Amino acid sequence: MPKIKPAKGAPYARILGVGGYRPTRVVPNEVILEKIDSSDEWIRSRSGIETRHWASPEETVAAMSIEASGKAIASAGIDASQIGAVIVSTVSHFSQTPAIATEIADKLGTDKAAAFDISAGCAGFGYGLTLAKGMIVEGSAEYVLVIGVERLSDLTDLEDRATAFLFGDGAGAVVVGPSEEPGIGPTIWGSEGDKAQTIKQTVPWDRFRKADAADLPRDSEGNVKFPAITQEGQAVFRWAVFEMAKVAQQALDAAGITPDELDVFIPHQANVRIIDSMVKTLKLPERVTVARDIRTTGNTSAASIPLAMERLLATGEAKSGDTALVIGFGAGLVYAATVVTLP
Repeated sequence: MPKIKPAKGAPYARILGVGGYRPTRVVPNEVILEKIDSSDEWIRSRSGIETRHWASPEETVAAMSIEASGKAIASAGIDASQIGAVIVSTVSHFSQTPAIATEIADKLGTDKAAAFDISAGCAGFGYGLTLAKGMIVEGSAEYVLVIGVERLSDLTDLEDRATAFLFGDGAGAVVVGPSEEPGIGPTIWGSEGDKAQTIKQTVPWDRFRKADAADLPRDSEGNVKFPAITQEGQAVFRWAVFEMAKVAQQALDAAGITPDELDVFIPHQANVRIIDSMVKTLKLPERVTVARDIRTTGNTSAASIPLAMERLLATGEAKSGDTALVIGFGAGLVYAATVVTLP
């Protein structure tokens, strides 16, 4: 029997550069309140959100991704032609095929890079980061571009009091490359499919196609509503607060890092109360920088972690070489947590 030649990749991988893109339109809570019975104070107290960004027709999933990716590639100090793979995590690219990653890879000027999309909701960035690390260590790519991008304004029911204020648009990207030292720790990831109905699309595409169906959701004027994201807020909140702190701790343990050794905490930007609860449960020292980008960006699902990372580095709240714990969690219900060295 012939023997398969073993792969020869880098000993380790790390994030080399990060970039972000936020749409130009800033939407305050007052705009959301035009269609729901609530208040600015209630939205801020329940979620921490003050404003969010909504994309224009020109700010497509591809366009936002290309802007964020260009910044990440420049930050990494490499050329786009060196990118061996492009991974895009999104739930808001509406063409079933081809993958939007292929268009992005081409327009960035990569040299026929492998390109594919993944759908892992708010944990998508962590999933993509883990895949990128594996590619680099295995040797199938030297540099991998990981993008989290969403146009969740397209999937928001503005008459749904429970979710209308939550979602925003944007793209975040990182370049992952070879390293002589560990720069991305072991990933603690998984799923709890028995809770899948707690975050879901209101109507599957095949049912929406039958627009005359009597049981399809309708707006206040009687028109059939476009499919949107809905969630059981309290159930998701309890799961995130009680279970995700455990996952975060497991990621710290797997990386051999104690809370006292941590510099930065970048959780998925779902809710400030969830973030604050996790900080308390993990007993993070006050000196640890905690990302609370949700206040002005909203929940951007797969884009939230790289966007928050980019902002912390841009403002100087975090610095290159810092040790950061990142954790994403959401629809599925899925989760992914790991410790990284910031670029």
